[in-house]
Amino acid sequence: MRKSAPAPATPRVVDTEVDVLVVGSGTGMGAALAAADQGLDTLIVEKTEYVGGSTALSGGGLWIPGNSTLGEAGTGDSIEDAKTYVGDLVGDSSPVERWSSAVDHGPAAFDLLRRTTPLRFMWAPGYSDYHPEHPGGSATGRTCEAKPFDAKRLKESRRLLRKGNLEAPVPMPVTSVDYRLMNLVTKLPSKGVPAIVRRAVQGIGGMAVGREYVAGGQGLAAGLYAGVLGAGIPIWTETALTRLITTDGRVSGAVLDHHGREATVTARRGVILATGGFDHNVAWRRQYQSAGLQDWSLGNPGNVGDGIRIAQEAGADTALMDQAWWFPSVAPLDGGSPTVLLAERSLPGSFMVDQHGRRFTNEARDYMSFGQAVIAREKAGDPITSMWLIFDQAYRNSYVFAAGIFPRQPLPKAWYGAGIAHRAGNATDLAASVGLPLDAFSGTFDRFNNLARSGVDHDHGRGQSAYDRYYGDPTQRPNPNLRALSGNTLYAVKVVLADLGTCGGVRADGQARALRADGTPIEGLYAIGNTAGNAYGHYYPGAGATIGQGLVMGYVAARHAARSAA
Repeated sequence: MRKSAPAPATPRVVDTEVDVLVVGSGTGMGAALAAADQGLDTLIVEKTEYVGGSTALSGGGLWIPGNSTLGEAGTGDSIEDAKTYVGDLVGDSSPVERWSSAVDHGPAAFDLLRRTTPLRFMWAPGYSDYHPEHPGGSATGRTCEAKPFDAKRLKESRRLLRKGNLEAPVPMPVTSVDYRLMNLVTKLPSKGVPAIVRRAVQGIGGMAVGREYVAGGQGLAAGLYAGVLGAGIPIWTETALTRLITTDGRVSGAVLDHHGREATVTARRGVILATGGFDHNVAWRRQYQSAGLQDWSLGNPGNVGDGIRIAQEAGADTALMDQAWWFPSVAPLDGGSPTVLLAERSLPGSFMVDQHGRRFTNEARDYMSFGQAVIAREKAGDPITSMWLIFDQAYRNSYVFAAGIFPRQPLPKAWYGAGIAHRAGNATDLAASVGLPLDAFSGTFDRFNNLARSGVDHDHGRGQSAYDRYYGDPTQRPNPNLRALSGNTLYAVKVVLADLGTCGGVRADGQARALRADGTPIEGLYAIGNTAGNAYGHYYPGAGATIGQGLVMGYVAARHAARSAA
């Protein structure tokens, strides 16, 4: 890879010419690194004031089968098994050439990140694929993540790094493995306490010597940013894509806007769109996905679908616009954001009901499938208008809740005042407080308790999948996801359908090229990440599949651009 002077931290927006223009600074940074590695002159432009996109807001997992970190960990994972799994899972919801490209090129893309950034990666053992029962699925998991990264390595550019969604109450980096152990600290203190101490020492101790360790998506984005700066790739922040320039049917550049000042960038080899989805475009969300959706997405605030719209203006088709990385979450207070419910839905001593007071799905299933079940009810003419997570005092005493409410700590008073939380001494009073049908809810309560005592959820299969069990409580037997609720001191917390971002967008092929409605490629135009239709169709293969495919297809796009005629 070419070495040059570090890129400036502030934009100098002028007419210019480059080999590759990357629009978006989330997984787009991976595409830029791949382009620079091919010897291409590369520029990144970012609409918002911060670098990192939705990648920085994510959990930071990478689902890239067959990568070198998995090999070094001795997992025995193989591309062949992964392709068997994805092929069986995805079916005809995504073209074979597209999903197979995302799998086949994964190891090489992963190694490029190891070579061109200071990031170091680790495997999350036991973090099962989301559908491990399919042929080729892995119950031990394929998810990797970056080790905590010192953001001070960015120097003066640190101020431009987007803040993460989740932060610990004290300065400490928390990885996905740490999160699981910390959540079970009261049940597995021999593992949870050392995890907390280790990360607290790293975070607080790091500050004492001038370091700032960050983890998760922010850590991943910080490492990518460090690689970009080291490669001398400039990033123009607060610079929006206005339109694409087409010459003889080929995209040859773009017009940008920086605070009202236009600049034209000629892109000799191509433009790679990594602008994210249409997370916060409520009109599109209601048109393509659900009439009742609110702006509850946890994606980058700048993601309103402008990259997709501008690609359409250049002739691109769209695909999978009805899809999103759905995520059930605690309903937000006025003006606030939802708080994701991950382990909380899997832990014993809890279940979920709709407005009819009945369970409607396996609460512990992966979050995208959960959301699809909710959307399916609307399409069937029986929409779910409200959802409630029900749990007892033993649950509240045992587990961290909503990313920061510790065991035995009361739920926020504001939740009760806003009707987000309810508390009662028995099932009948809880139903009355929430406004659920008394007979239906009481029947559900008794039915769930009987199933929990048997250890088998005959209604929805909770606990049958290795993925369910990963976030369960291993001290609860025979099923780590099931325990009968006590009739004393019950809680209900309102749940809404939020998401990590949309995953429908520009129709793209196995080379990440944007396609027209007739299936022909628009030369010089590429779409990756959530700007493009999900490479895995209607499915989420495993934790980190969204960031993983974005980085891999960015690698694929950059290499294709390097081979294309200028």
